[in-house]
Amino acid sequence: MLKTSRTRRRIIAERSAATRFARSLVKGRSLATHAVAAGVDAETAAGVANGLRSVAKRLGMAPAKVDRTHRTTAGRSDRLRKVNHFTAAQVQVLLRNYKPRKSAYREAVVLMVLATGAPVTVRQTVRTVKTPELVSA
Repeated sequence: MLKTSRTRRRIIAERSAATRFARSLVKGRSLATHAVAAGVDAETAAGVANGLRSVAKRLGMAPAKVDRTHRTTAGRSDRLRKVNHFTAAQVQVLLRNYKPRKSAYREAVVLMVLATGAPVTVRQTVRTVKTPELVSA
């Protein structure tokens, strides 16, 4: 194979991957896939996805698309499962309303927020620090 052919194939593969990624953001992906794409490990992604699903239910948010798949965060499954796909904008709303208690889930939310670019307000408590008094000698 010629070097130019390899280069062309690589360029086409990169372009098609970018197109697939952009399309998946528009048509929606599962919540676990959003988490894994943000860099969260599979086990934590499954827990965060469950929490985000309950937030969606609480808010009355309908998924962008409902699909069926054999793939799960644990790998392939023999059973066909229903998967709710949410767009990136919907995930941003869910992340703003999701308040996890577990520290691993909090870290996952931060990663997902950074990946989706959602504006988030960080609540900080202001602590007064006692400074030692300076004594002039």
